[in-house]
Amino acid sequence: MQITSKGQVTIPAHIREQMGLLPNTAVEFKVVRGKVVIEKIRTGGRGTRIVDRLRGTATKGLSTEDIMALTRG
Repeated sequence: MQITSKGQVTIPAHIREQMGLLPNTAVEFKVVRGKVVIEKIRTGGRGTRIVDRLRGTATKGLSTEDIMALTRG
């Protein structure tokens, strides 16, 4: 296995499956006793990612005054 000119490497499929590394899984790299270790980052889960992605979309196109008017009832 080789590192590409962009610093990328392919994780073998059997390791991705064993470790649950799906597309868009967040990982981090650490150096432990002279070895590079990749760890899956525990996130808030799929629901959190969906909420984060949708956050703010309902107010796009509204001015601050429009939003304030909605909160005042």
